[in-house]
Amino acid sequence: MPNLPPVTRYLLIANVLVFALQLLLHDQTTLALSQHFALWPLGPDVVGQVQGGQVLTVGFRPWQLVTYAFMHGGYQHILFNMFGLYMFGGVIERTFGARNYALYYFVCAIVAGVAQLLVVKYFTHAFVPTVGASGALFGLLLAFGMLYPREKIFLIFLPIPMPAWLFVIGYAAVELVLGVTGTQAGVAHFAHLGGMVGGYVMIQYWRGRLPLKPKRQLLR
Repeated sequence: MPNLPPVTRYLLIANVLVFALQLLLHDQTTLALSQHFALWPLGPDVVGQVQGGQVLTVGFRPWQLVTYAFMHGGYQHILFNMFGLYMFGGVIERTFGARNYALYYFVCAIVAGVAQLLVVKYFTHAFVPTVGASGALFGLLLAFGMLYPREKIFLIFLPIPMPAWLFVIGYAAVELVLGVTGTQAGVAHFAHLGGMVGGYVMIQYWRGRLPLKPKRQLLR
């Protein structure tokens, strides 16, 4: 990863290391890490039993709004997210600068987590943990589409280049439809959209287009 700027490189390394620790601790069956660091729904704690008879208490904790974004549910999950981070993270970090990029990334992750919590509490009512950097990654995708709208993007399974702005809008529309219809159960579509919303607000703030103005305008 010699060509990646530092924050993106460290985020990639951190995600891979945490996933390796999940595998080492058999986290999907023991909840060794998920008990404390996955994003659990709002509300009272729930007591349950995992394989081996161990009784665990799980529930929402504030720090989970950050830690959940470093955990993943399987090889495909982390490969997809780390590919997205590799593709878009370096470009956005060079545009924003390391400090603002790190702030942007974590704001997107937190807003994505809040969106997921609200959807679960008021609509789906499921008591399952949320993990993954996808919300932050959708924020990076949104930033790429806003800052480099005419750059061409194409999907591996659909090698037709399209402008970034169209790709981002289309992807957001698909996520909204999938979320509303309940398609692809187990995928946090509204967390993805939440990451985009958080990114949009941050970019508009830095452009000076919100009522609350930054001390200096960072973007045009």
